[in-house]
Amino acid sequence: MNAPTPLRSLRAEFPVLETCVYLNSNSTGALPRGVQQVLDRYWDTMRAWRDDAWGGWLDELAAYIRTLSEFLGAPTGTVVTDTNLTTLLGRLATCFDFRGERTQVLTTDSEFPTVPFLWQGFARYGAERVVVDFDTDAVVSAIDERTLLVCVAHGTYTTGALLDLERIVERAHEMGALVIADTFQTVGVVPLDVRALGIDFVLGGAGKWMCGAHTAFLYARKELLPTLRPAATGWFAGRDPLSFRPAEDWAPDAQRLAGGTPIPLTAMISRVGLELLAAVGTQSIREHSLRCTDRILTRAADAGIPVRTPRAVRQRGGVVCLAFPGDETVRKRLAARGLVCSWREGMRVAPHAYNTLDEVDAFMDAVIAERTALRG
Repeated sequence: MNAPTPLRSLRAEFPVLETCVYLNSNSTGALPRGVQQVLDRYWDTMRAWRDDAWGGWLDELAAYIRTLSEFLGAPTGTVVTDTNLTTLLGRLATCFDFRGERTQVLTTDSEFPTVPFLWQGFARYGAERVVVDFDTDAVVSAIDERTLLVCVAHGTYTTGALLDLERIVERAHEMGALVIADTFQTVGVVPLDVRALGIDFVLGGAGKWMCGAHTAFLYARKELLPTLRPAATGWFAGRDPLSFRPAEDWAPDAQRLAGGTPIPLTAMISRVGLELLAAVGTQSIREHSLRCTDRILTRAADAGIPVRTPRAVRQRGGVVCLAFPGDETVRKRLAARGLVCSWREGMRVAPHAYNTLDEVDAFMDAVIAERTALRG
């Protein structure tokens, strides 16, 4: 059985699917054809430049943030965007004082390289990084009265394994700590309602499962906003940036976590894919993703291919990591045949809402044939 009708109609919006079996959304999400209109419109603006174009661009940026907020279940005024997650996390980190009794930042051993590197840098300001296994029980057990921040990925970039954010948030709040979740590897394929979760901060980006460009976002819980005074800031974080006067105070909402001049183009591109996904709905996306990853897991088991991704639904995101015997030359051979995945500590296979079970089977047929050839 293939994708339900709404997902089949979504598939027609992604031109890359006309040329290959694209199972690489955990690395780079496919872009919808509507992006071409955005780029054409952008060029038309640039070739006949007038300064008042900024008015329209800022309206476009605001519209993207509104759509993104609805997608995340976030209240108005709690989401800000920038070019990448690293910039936003670093800016958020400057809001905290690490000189008191609480100095610990709890992370795991499976964070994207940004996280350990950034908190290593903040050690000069007193931050003490504590590293535990990527395991919900391990994270929960390590939170104590010395923990200031729990900064963890919702899902790993290697195997797609998930943490239980609900349990982590509950324990952190019991102990007076705040939680920062990096959802870059999950947002768009695993449902996330930030308000229902009660989480303090959520970071993510559009370039993977959200079918967008290089646009990152930061959600901050509304009650915390008045306490956030970033040292790493820029003119767009001021209360009235378009007055072009020196800021006397930060903006009252999440805009206070902005930096310098924004880049509207990436948000304009990202809005196209986000609106398509929002129309389908996160629950439908998740259900289809699980159908596809279940098929990969079943076929891998039948073929005797080890899997590094947890099998339990609550413990896995949208990617399945196969412990494939061989090296990246296999990935290149598959790509030459129009079967696209990624390789990082194993073969990572990532079907999205626009893929079909037939594509998953075609890919696994080829993988099993490769394995047979290697063993032979």
